[in-house]
Amino acid sequence: MDRTQYTNLAKAWEFTEEHARERESDALTDARTAADESGQLQGSAAQARLLGMLVHITGAASVIAVGTGSLVETLQLAHALDSKGLLTAVDSTAQGIALIRKAFAELQDETDTTLRAVNAPASVFLPRLNANDYDLIVVAGDAENYAATFAQASRLLRAHGVIVFTDVLVLEDGQGGVINPADRSDKAIAMRELLATVEDDEGFESTLTPDGTGLLIAYKK
Repeated sequence: MDRTQYTNLAKAWEFTEEHARERESDALTDARTAADESGQLQGSAAQARLLGMLVHITGAASVIAVGTGSLVETLQLAHALDSKGLLTAVDSTAQGIALIRKAFAELQDETDTTLRAVNAPASVFLPRLNANDYDLIVVAGDAENYAATFAQASRLLRAHGVIVFTDVLVLEDGQGGVINPADRSDKAIAMRELLATVEDDEGFESTLTPDGTGLLIAYKK
């Protein structure tokens, strides 16, 4: 591709992001604003919508969201479940889980989806869950969430279940992320290791996409 094509790709990303923001409900926009103002900066709106679409595509009824204050993504997953099944949100931070619990409390009268919010590290909580019980796992936030969740993914997911890792390219760290070899931040290093681990795992078929700030999607064979 030439320079013009690369420029157009950047413009396309900006267009899709603005388009997704415009389509957010007032409630979701308010949740994003409240989270951002509390210091829990939210991720890409287009990425969150894609996660919701994956719920529909996979027919998922049992979903785990592992994150660090990833309120908007969690709410998109909750809405996509269409008043069925179970959504388990796992957040190791007090501030992040407080935002999610508040949002879940407000949703209780609007949905029949079972909403469960857990304040614990992924490495501590996920091993306690029943095996082969989940259709979709979404991972976001701090670097330690990723490897700890993938370590449990094969056990937790049903056959043909999907795990999605967000922010894999680490584009918002100000150092260039995974695409900059000089970026040796904890998360950039962790994401390079994650890519190798997931892609080498014969139990999963995976692909890396540039959606949002990078999505790694892996399908359990």
